[in-house]
Amino acid sequence: MQRGALLDAARSLLSEGGTEALTFPALAERTGLARSSVYEYFRSRAAVVEELCEVDFPIWAAEVESAMARAGTPEDKVAAYVRSQLALVGDRRHRAVVAISSSELDAGAREKIRAAHGGLVAMIVEALVALGHEQPRLAAMLLQGVVDAAVRRIELGAAEDPGAITDAAVSMALRGVGR
Repeated sequence: MQRGALLDAARSLLSEGGTEALTFPALAERTGLARSSVYEYFRSRAAVVEELCEVDFPIWAAEVESAMARAGTPEDKVAAYVRSQLALVGDRRHRAVVAISSSELDAGAREKIRAAHGGLVAMIVEALVALGHEQPRLAAMLLQGVVDAAVRRIELGAAEDPGAITDAAVSMALRGVGR
């Protein structure tokens, strides 16, 4: 239970203040534990980040996968892939992941993030094959780039409504930059 409370506190700190806010004194304060007790659960900030990745990425990926499974056509699967990821932008887990991704991490944490993103990209390859892409893996990575750009736009509080950003990202995913 304490480990879960520490991870929940870490998510809150990351989503509120980025990686600079994730400190062991702050974790201790949020959970009511002594600072030395935090070290009993995690050896470093990187260890907290790695565990968040292990816990949160699979949940996030399952939500994306579930949305895609409910979609009928390959086009609908692409739209679900984009929409479900962008719908998660307001979720604390997502804000924490964004904060984590932008920080200086050790090699282990960076590898976990890369692997998790690779799992997301792998989900869409089959739909891109069905759409006739000659290089579906490359197309999947570029599609994830569109999603990532839309996430950043929403996170920045851009002038456009998040729904308009999502619609534009889906349109670009399905039709490119043409009309």
